[in-house]
Amino acid sequence: MNEQIENIKKEAISELEKVNTLKEFDETFIKFLGKKSELSSILKTLGSLSEEEKKIQGPILNSFKEEINNLFEEKKKEIEKKEIEAQIIMETIDPTIDLDNVEVGHLHPLSSVRYQLEDIFKSMGFMIYDGPEIESEFFNFEALNIPKYHPARDMQDTFYIDSNTVLRTHTSNCEVRALKEFGVPLKMIVPGRVFRNEATDAAHEHTLHQIECLVVDRNISVANLINTIQIFVKILFGDDVKVRIRPSFFPFVEPGLELDISCLICKGRKCPACKNTGWIELGGAGMTHPEVLKAGGINPDEYSGFAFGFGIDRMAMQKYKIEDIRWLMSGDLRFIGQF
Repeated sequence: MNEQIENIKKEAISELEKVNTLKEFDETFIKFLGKKSELSSILKTLGSLSEEEKKIQGPILNSFKEEINNLFEEKKKEIEKKEIEAQIIMETIDPTIDLDNVEVGHLHPLSSVRYQLEDIFKSMGFMIYDGPEIESEFFNFEALNIPKYHPARDMQDTFYIDSNTVLRTHTSNCEVRALKEFGVPLKMIVPGRVFRNEATDAAHEHTLHQIECLVVDRNISVANLINTIQIFVKILFGDDVKVRIRPSFFPFVEPGLELDISCLICKGRKCPACKNTGWIELGGAGMTHPEVLKAGGINPDEYSGFAFGFGIDRMAMQKYKIEDIRWLMSGDLRFIGQF
């Protein structure tokens, strides 16, 4: 038995010399001191020895076990010390490093335009509201005067989560939510991300960003709508931009309007971004439909309102002369680094 113990000791010392990490240490520890180790098997045989043999072999085995434990304990402390020293070296700050060459992050063009829009509308007395991107059919469609099977739903290619839940197709989903929560009078904007299941090109993307505006009070008119649009467009793009308002159809407004601005990328000379028309469509607008007011618990005989939803992506394209909307969501640092 003594010879067997000495062999275990030599093998343990030899194995420990090769150990460099705590993981290797744990594996070696289990091999020599674990429940299924050779040493453990030897200790179990003590029970079958006579009292005289126990008195002789017991102290020898206990002394050996203590010696092996001490070897492993010293090795563990050695490994832990090395790992701590390596971590300290890795985390050490070099005071001589050249900080002038460190790159500093900056806002993405979409974030920059969004914050500019928020500042413009806050200065005009609007509140900023937020709502869910995963939305019920009720708030995304039905509350906006788009009932089930209405042909207007074909205008928005929708991502469905299940039969009653969608990825919101517009920030208009927050209109009735806000009316129910705050009542009237109400002046709010909703900047946020929306989703459309459509083919992408230079002017269209499946994930885009909108800013919704809703104003509801007594005696609100189309004049208020047009004036609000002209103010924020001039502040954002400058006095040279031309604004074109034309009739259109949206189920949640009546009458409905479409807002275009002169293409700032090609200066009206026509390019892919403006589909060779010289104009960029920012989005739809109009007077809030009575059915939408009713869905929000507002009496349309006493109150009126206007709303519009414009694309932040297209505003960023115009402001920073970006010819393809797909660059905005590309994540390419060569593109983002230009702004």
